[in-house]
Amino acid sequence: MSQAATTFRDDVATRPAVRARSRMKLLRWALMAGGVVAVIIGGGFYWLSSGRWEDTDDAYVQADSMTMSTDVSGIVASIPVREGQAVTAGEILFTLDPQKFQIALDNARANLAQVRLNVEAAKADYQAALRDTGAKQQQVNSDQSTYGRYASLVKEHAVTQQETDDARYKLAADQQAVSASESQARALLAKLNGNPTIAVEDMPSFKQAQAQVAEAEREMAHSVVRAPYDGIVTQVNKLQLGMYLGASTAAFGLVSTDHVWVEAEPKETQLTYAKNGDPVDVSFDIYPGRTWHGSVESVAPATDQNFSLLPAQNSSGNWVKVVQRIPVRVRVDMKPGDPPLRAGMSADIDIDTGHVRTLSDLF
Repeated sequence: MSQAATTFRDDVATRPAVRARSRMKLLRWALMAGGVVAVIIGGGFYWLSSGRWEDTDDAYVQADSMTMSTDVSGIVASIPVREGQAVTAGEILFTLDPQKFQIALDNARANLAQVRLNVEAAKADYQAALRDTGAKQQQVNSDQSTYGRYASLVKEHAVTQQETDDARYKLAADQQAVSASESQARALLAKLNGNPTIAVEDMPSFKQAQAQVAEAEREMAHSVVRAPYDGIVTQVNKLQLGMYLGASTAAFGLVSTDHVWVEAEPKETQLTYAKNGDPVDVSFDIYPGRTWHGSVESVAPATDQNFSLLPAQNSSGNWVKVVQRIPVRVRVDMKPGDPPLRAGMSADIDIDTGHVRTLSDLF
């Protein structure tokens, strides 16, 4: 067999293998390119569909809470609540011994009645002073007539000079008495605020006494401490019967059961599109597998560090930029039968900003 025939046979035998290697190489490049395209398409789809939800686990349950106290001092007389008891608005939490408050109230009421009597007496004294002034003025008129007659008769030696002088002195003395009586009447009128027929209720002294009664009644009312809102009492054992409780001294705590919300601290970069009213999904660590719905109630106008004791000094040379967190308040929609939420519990939130990305955002 010739050399040419042998070479032809070898080429025919190897040709399928070469074509197979070419197809494998083409398939490999196609798969590589397809994978890149798939990643690009998948990444693009993920990017376009993301950016709507913002989530954070830096969230905690908050509730209205306060330490109960009162602005009056006294001995603790009763504590009708117990630790962890649910109370309603207006329910009595504790009371102080009412005896001293009742004494103060009785004294203020008695003083008010005495002021009324004093005003009525002042009115009567003023009228008496006017009558006294009138009577003394009549005496002055009589003295004036007597002195006029004596002054005429003394020239005719019908009366002595001594009698004339006595008449003149008596006239002057009675005129001074009239002036004194008029001054007394003016003083009494001043005590009546310049109005002799003034109503007792319009007198400043009566209003002052009324204010003292009102203050005594207020202190009496404040000796009974009531719940300002629905809630649960805590640390009740800090208050004991017979204890002297000074004004404004903390007694025990009250945590609201009605006004409960979630306080979240997302990063500022997460709040680009967040706004009040955005729907929120909330879950709590204590209740795994359950989700509550709510909405953004408010986004704080400033970061927490803006109100810190030592705020950031951005103009200093050692300042380091740190992404800040902005408080967001989330209202949780509670339904009847839902388990209770307690202040301080950890929560996760997902905010639906409603933002949809477009390809134009890339440019």
